Amino acid sequence: MLPKIVFHGENASSFEPGFAALLDRPAEIRVLPDALSDPADIRAYAEADVVVGVRFDASLPRPRRLSLFHVPGAGYDAVDLAALPAEAAVCNCFGHEQAIAEYVFAALLARHVPLAAADADLRRGVWSYQSGAPARLHPELAGKTIGLLGYGHIGKAIARRARAFDMGVVVANRSRVATDEDVDLAFTLDRLAEFWSAADFFVVSVPATPETAGMVGAAAFAAMRPNAVVFNVGRGATIDERALYEALRDRRIAGAVIDTWWRYPSAAEPTPHPSNLPFHELPNIVMTPHMSGWTEGTVARRRAVIADNVVRRLDGCSLVNVVRSGRAPIHGEVDG
Repeated sequence: MLPKIVFHGENASSFEPGFAALLDRPAEIRVLPDALSDPADIRAYAEADVVVGVRFDASLPRPRRLSLFHVPGAGYDAVDLAALPAEAAVCNCFGHEQAIAEYVFAALLARHVPLAAADADLRRGVWSYQSGAPARLHPELAGKTIGLLGYGHIGKAIARRARAFDMGVVVANRSRVATDEDVDLAFTLDRLAEFWSAADFFVVSVPATPETAGMVGAAAFAAMRPNAVVFNVGRGATIDERALYEALRDRRIAGAVIDTWWRYPSAAEPTPHPSNLPFHELPNIVMTPHMSGWTEGTVARRRAVIADNVVRRLDGCSLVNVVRSGRAPIHGEVDG
């Protein structure tokens, strides 16, 4: 009996092309839509040995044979672990840190090297950034300091690249971080007041938990330097929505680059603004639609991790990136 693998929803389906070749063994693979209304789709989900998906709750069919639920990303806050069969293991995957680090530095470089403005001016015959006069100088990243709230996969990837630009690096993290070739200064979360005044740029990459909700609030923005720029590539809820809006509106900080938000598209509201507040009217924010980690490289790396975990489950081996252990092997396992 072949193992039954389901890719549930638009996000998960991105990882299906080329997946079968990575398994090096036969399997029954199906791609299902986000909304399960067709009886055949409902049956396929309920009979799956492996589900790749970004969410699970009581509204979905209970997959009674399930051995592995694999999130095709790092965040699993939309997965109700208690609702899944106790026998099923739950895993996630990363592989997005390279892309997110590039996103952060693309935004930083855009603020410091005015290529687009210089090009636009020169096409009109205006030599606004020509070398030779103090009034035409532009800034550089070297010598600036970047602050990393969270020092996991994303924070470490950004720190390595910051060093290549001769930048200082400070970190605030739940667990203690040792200073080394990538970190100049490290704070635990009980010393955030010191952290917020120690850098020019701040990248928030902590996950969404009750402890992190609103942890970047009015006190943080009050402690920051006037030239500070805040990035959010983690989860929207970690930054206090109104506190950020007011800090930008009142120019208490220089700017923000926000990729993760408080409101997202839904069936009822497919094209919303990403906040209840008019961030889109502010000139000192760059707004992007949760895109920082979504690259060809991220998909390829995550696809490989998911396939490797399926093979490990088939072979009875230890899994990687385990969120929750499960007891049952895949029912349709075959000799490999």
